[in-house]
Amino acid sequence: MKIPVQYLCATSIIIAISMSVLDGTITNVALPSLAKEFGVSPDTSIWIVNAYQMVITMTLVIFAAAGDVYSYKKVFLGGITVFTGASVLCALSTGFPMLIVSRVLQGLAAAAVMGVNTALIRLIYPPEILGRGISLNAMAVAVSAAAGPTIAGFILSVLSWHWLFVINVPLGIAAYLLGHRLLPDNPPSAMKHLDKWSCAGNALTFGFMIYAFEGIAHHESKALVISAFAAFAVAGFFYFRRQFSMVRHGVTPLLPVDLMKISLFSLSLLTSVCSFMAQMLAMVSLPFFMQDMLHFSAVETGLLITPWPLATLFTAPLAGRLVEKFHPGALGAAGMLLFSCGLLLMFFLPADAGMADIVWRVMLCGAGFGLFQTPNNLTIVSSVPVNRSGGASGMQGMARLVGQTVGTTGVAIVFSLMSHTSGSRLCLATGAVMAFLASIASVSRVSHAFRP
Repeated sequence: MKIPVQYLCATSIIIAISMSVLDGTITNVALPSLAKEFGVSPDTSIWIVNAYQMVITMTLVIFAAAGDVYSYKKVFLGGITVFTGASVLCALSTGFPMLIVSRVLQGLAAAAVMGVNTALIRLIYPPEILGRGISLNAMAVAVSAAAGPTIAGFILSVLSWHWLFVINVPLGIAAYLLGHRLLPDNPPSAMKHLDKWSCAGNALTFGFMIYAFEGIAHHESKALVISAFAAFAVAGFFYFRRQFSMVRHGVTPLLPVDLMKISLFSLSLLTSVCSFMAQMLAMVSLPFFMQDMLHFSAVETGLLITPWPLATLFTAPLAGRLVEKFHPGALGAAGMLLFSCGLLLMFFLPADAGMADIVWRVMLCGAGFGLFQTPNNLTIVSSVPVNRSGGASGMQGMARLVGQTVGTTGVAIVFSLMSHTSGSRLCLATGAVMAFLASIASVSRVSHAFRP
């Protein structure tokens, strides 16, 4: 049986995006071991995660625009090459500074992959089955983000921390070979060159933003956090002013603020931010909820969270088929409503709840999240002109990162104000509210005509 070329192309993209997302969470479990090995404090070791996430947020939109200018294929393949090489450097790191530099390189490469992955999906799938391609991509992102700690725990139970990075090497080589052979080139782009001042402004604005939020999450000094927010405000003011000025002069901006005039696009980005805020409010607080209130062990907690990505694994491809028959706004609303109900049911769990009581609720959350992501991502990328797909892909990635960052920071703020038991309940309730708001925003899109 001959495999359709779309699926072979998509395999390259899915391998690359899975590695990029997975490496954002896979090292969390190994932080205590890495802190001891390199002789640094636990607070310092967190930079192994933070450096990676911060660099992605600072450069993702830049690489998305670079895809519009130079070719999504070139940016994607360059990202895979650097990511694979940086993974080798991470595994060979003999000191903490070398590991951090290697993680920064990984972050740059991951931003290149994330910035153009959805744009490439749009190029390789015909419009009538684009939802299927988007569903595979959404499934890879959602499952990779949720399954990172589980995969890390399995690897560390039989191998050293180095293998958290070594596993990227054969995967990266496979993704490169498939992509180099099969991925198509871009149509003519609306953006002719990268504006260096916009690139610098983007990096500074989002770098200071993430640093400020991370400072809150990790209880940095108030003076440092306030300074970071002030720097974010100043850099952001000049950056956004330049982007709007470029639009007024008929120049395509680095940050596609002109696309925000498309109501379907802006509404879909809003629902994406809300959905990922809800996801992180739940994913970060659930371990505390299960261990501190329900008195499950760490191993049992990991097993109880596993049904989440498994349910997403099932519903995301299903949504890719359903979106060919139903409006994505309606499907997205149904998904977020299921997600909200799942979180609300977790909130009302009694203290003597058993594993069976938890598993189906967690599965409901994962199923709702998977049902939402595919139609929402399809709407984001399909609501803009084809030659602006890179900008749409970058904004989709930024919506995810911003939502996850704000959600994680929200958990840190709640836990600093109350006990983990009460705080985890509040986070679940807040997540349910955010998911419900995303459902309402998604319903409002039904009145907009949609054509992939």
